[in-house]
Amino acid sequence: MTEHRTSSFEHPPAGVDPLDPRGALLHTPTPPLAPDVTALPAQSRTGGESADPADAAALTPAPGGAGPEHAQPAAAEPDIHHRPRPVPEGIPVQPSGEQERSAEALEPPGGRERRTGQGLPPGRPMPMRRDGDRLRFVGAATRRIARGMDLDEIVMGLCRATVPTFSDAILVYLREPLPVGDERPVGPLVLRLRRTDRIPPERDTDGVGFVPALPPEPELSVGGAELCEVRPGSALGEVLRGVRPVFTDTPAAQAALAELLGEAGAGDATVPGGQHAILAPLRGRRRVIGAALFLRRAERLAFEPDDLLVAAQLATHSALGIDKAVLYGREAYIADELQRTMLPETLPRCTGVRLASRYLPAAETARVGGDWYDAIPLPGSRVALVVGDVMGHSMTSAAIMGQLRTTAQTLAGLDLPPQEVLHHLDEQAQRLGIDRMATCLYAVYDPVAHRITIANAGHPPPVLLHLGGRAEVLHVPAGAPIGVGGVDFEAVELEAPAGATLLLYTDGLVESRLRDVWTGIEQLREKLSATAQLTGPDHPPPLEALCDEVLDMLGPGDRDDDIALLAARFDGIAPSDVAYWFLEPEDSAPAKARRLARRALARWGLEELSDSVELLVSEVVTNAVRYASRPVTLRLLRTDVLRCEVGDDVPQLPRLRQARATDEGGRGLYLVNRLARRWGATRLSAGKVVWFELNRNQG
Repeated sequence: MTEHRTSSFEHPPAGVDPLDPRGALLHTPTPPLAPDVTALPAQSRTGGESADPADAAALTPAPGGAGPEHAQPAAAEPDIHHRPRPVPEGIPVQPSGEQERSAEALEPPGGRERRTGQGLPPGRPMPMRRDGDRLRFVGAATRRIARGMDLDEIVMGLCRATVPTFSDAILVYLREPLPVGDERPVGPLVLRLRRTDRIPPERDTDGVGFVPALPPEPELSVGGAELCEVRPGSALGEVLRGVRPVFTDTPAAQAALAELLGEAGAGDATVPGGQHAILAPLRGRRRVIGAALFLRRAERLAFEPDDLLVAAQLATHSALGIDKAVLYGREAYIADELQRTMLPETLPRCTGVRLASRYLPAAETARVGGDWYDAIPLPGSRVALVVGDVMGHSMTSAAIMGQLRTTAQTLAGLDLPPQEVLHHLDEQAQRLGIDRMATCLYAVYDPVAHRITIANAGHPPPVLLHLGGRAEVLHVPAGAPIGVGGVDFEAVELEAPAGATLLLYTDGLVESRLRDVWTGIEQLREKLSATAQLTGPDHPPPLEALCDEVLDMLGPGDRDDDIALLAARFDGIAPSDVAYWFLEPEDSAPAKARRLARRALARWGLEELSDSVELLVSEVVTNAVRYASRPVTLRLLRTDVLRCEVGDDVPQLPRLRQARATDEGGRGLYLVNRLARRWGATRLSAGKVVWFELNRNQG
């Protein structure tokens, strides 16, 4: 076997790209033997013995290395009359016994190596053996880089794979910001130092990889600028545009290195140059996205031309991995944003009930799903509690979930009964498609009556945790899932005592491959009871802590589906804090309403609100009795705020408008808008309710 003086990177064969990620090292053609070319010296052995032909089997890559297709067969007995079996392209031909003897005879005196002209250290592998080590190293390094899913993992994989096996230090620069897919970058090319890695002083690198081991040396200290702007036409810009890794032994490469490291890094005397540093551009699928700088100490052996091929392989695989990681990060961001916008950002603050919620995706790789929850304020200080589950956890499921959630909010605004809401949701699911199936539970809580009305469409039943610590599964007719069509839904009305907690959830919380639904529901009930015992019989557990405790019941194999959880603590409104009257639609109704409101405020000790309440009640009641044909209702509620509600049988909602100077009316709602803390109007099944709120300390 003869030595080929010119590296395959400098003069690659026709049709072969040195940056081909499929393995540029494996495309190096094997040069034919020539009588005028000196053969490589044989592997030195202890005692001066020549290498045994059977030692060629040691060049076979280890399992998990280059693979069986690159394995080298052991050398056989020489046969000059037998034509040797061809080997795969790029794998050096193993020398026969006769060739080894001739190579041993032609070994330069003093054991000097032709490639570098330096003395051959004891135990240093020959170039042919080092080519095999490079192949194994590139295979292991690319596998480590490919294991990364996100940007940091890939960059860390590159650093950990190269230090100390290939280099003593590495600096990785990435474009700021990184382009995504076909996105065309705007603005100048700016590189940010993403990560550095080096051999710590106490680390022993003897026998690691194919870098020859040397005595301990001073620590390599490299300080690079965090940001580097690449100017068009600059030395660094030309190197990055050339794509191929280069040594920093030319004036242009030295200028590029100085531009990359900045004034502080370039002026550091410990920064090696020449063939002790390789600057490798990182090129993705469409453009350069960064650069990697591989460094060796000045006292160590310099990089060889074949090491440029190794750097090219590492740079290519890292750049492609970074491209994929950026695309994956964008997809994960879109999924997160989609799921976040499909669910309520915050839960409303409703009178007489406290709320808490949780949502967990099925897995990190499946961030979107069809589970949702919602809390919708209703007229009369009521609140609608909704939880649903669309089949699957994909973008399609999330899109269907968003449509069903919007439909449920619209139907709740019409103040329809729970069973009617589910009926309309069923019709909407059938309009979306024949295979659009979902389960849903819809409940309406009335804090004044301390009652809750629940309708179910194939959803797991809710669990009610009483104040004393007893947890019970509510018996609610299951019904058919939404999307089946042609089915009727039934609603039940149950007691909702003050201090009790209602837990609504999806099947991902109680069902998995390891347990069925009813086993999970029983475990949930026991978990709630055990948690309530910790706070005593007279104090319910905090809602947020209760939700966390419920999720802690999930084991390692219990996450097969996404989970939506909604907890409602019923505080209710005491009868002594409620005042309710019927007013006939006549001209004396506003005066009677003012008188009744004044008496109620005096009974509650809120006389400082009398003027504001009487003025606003008079305006709202006047508008109601003007068009109503049935008795008008007036209700005052004392909670953390004072709330007034006026109901009539006219479905048209009032609108705030700007009255002209000559108009005799049209200023009632303007006064309400200026004086009230909040106000609104909600359409009922038989009329509407106009309400407003005042702060209790507002005079």
